[in-house]
Amino acid sequence: MAKFAEIKEFMLRQIESGAWPEHSRVPSENELAEQFSVSRMTARRALQELTEQGILYRTQGVGSFVAALKSQSSLLQIHNIADEIAGRGHTYSATLVQLTELPCPTIVATALGLKRNDPVFFSLIVHLSAGQPLQLEARYVNPLQVPLYIQQDFQEQTPHHYLSMIAPLTEAEHIVEAIWPDNFTCQHLQLKKPEPCLRLTRRTFSRDGAVSLAYLTSPGSRYRLGGHLNFALPR
Repeated sequence: MAKFAEIKEFMLRQIESGAWPEHSRVPSENELAEQFSVSRMTARRALQELTEQGILYRTQGVGSFVAALKSQSSLLQIHNIADEIAGRGHTYSATLVQLTELPCPTIVATALGLKRNDPVFFSLIVHLSAGQPLQLEARYVNPLQVPLYIQQDFQEQTPHHYLSMIAPLTEAEHIVEAIWPDNFTCQHLQLKKPEPCLRLTRRTFSRDGAVSLAYLTSPGSRYRLGGHLNFALPR
């Protein structure tokens, strides 16, 4: 195991065990470098990757701290949810609720460049983190772009992973809104009572056109969206 990965593994174990609770300060670059007999650059890489994954947050001039233990997704990049969950040290699993071909609804036809009632593929999947439902994914897929979508096993791989291989992403649109879930959503997310949820509507494109329209719904108490941008200073 690379040294920076060894440091990350150690820090994840400390967080998962509760030894380092939320918002507690973690060792600095210098402290980690000394503890693991590595360079500051190696220690910095471990801290930086954990920060990018939303596991830590950094306060300039103060240090790095354990983030609130919700899963975090970025609005600036599109990640595989299985990788997000694994990156937090949790076990990913999925429940396939539906995988079928439907007559294309009007709003979907407009989004995917199809005609109303043309065939469209539809999948409904619950993504789980350590056995707890984290996201309900309802996805429409253009069969002209991905003709074998309906034949895949989405308990073995996520739609994101498969689509990234078959129709590599060139463009995406995001809309994020707060919603109050209906009974259907509460049932699949195992919510004992309705609570505010985040819904991300995502339309993706490959070089040949629109590929999919997905509605990704997560309980606000279990999930958050965030991102980090670096801006170059003017010379």
